[in-house]
Amino acid sequence: MFVVSSFPPVFREDARVLVLGSMPGVASLTAGQYYAHPRNAFWPIMGTLLGADPQLPYADRLRRLQDAGVALWDVIAHCERPGSLDSAIAPASVIANDLPGLLTLCSGIRHVFFNGSAAETAFRRHVKLPAGLPQPQFMRLPSTSPAHAARSLTEKIAAWSAVAAALDRPLP
Repeated sequence: MFVVSSFPPVFREDARVLVLGSMPGVASLTAGQYYAHPRNAFWPIMGTLLGADPQLPYADRLRRLQDAGVALWDVIAHCERPGSLDSAIAPASVIANDLPGLLTLCSGIRHVFFNGSAAETAFRRHVKLPAGLPQPQFMRLPSTSPAHAARSLTEKIAAWSAVAAALDRPLP
């Protein structure tokens, strides 16, 4: 098994939305960038919804998300996983990121969107939010991974428009 580690969170303290993946895939880990696989739909979706176009330099895309009020992170900090598939994660090896700490620091986050079911499942199994912490609304969105091609890009954009709606931004 290979031990893999996620990236630090991308956020500003004024974030209003948090998008959570499970664990970056091999292409992302190699590039050192969130959602780096060329067939991952995340950046095309964020380009349509928030102007974080995939043709922009990575730092500019991250800045556009942060300017819009979006934070990015992964539920899992470390795990054992060969390859990129979430289904290959060794369940007993999962160590969660400090999501309660991020939600405390970014107290304006009112919506947490899971990028697919693996992120939601990992969150529900491994993250406990303290009782005193304001509880954001949680919503699972279709995975943007190229391994989940059952929905078209147009269908994924329609589902992910919930992010723009949570930010009070006009929908495409």
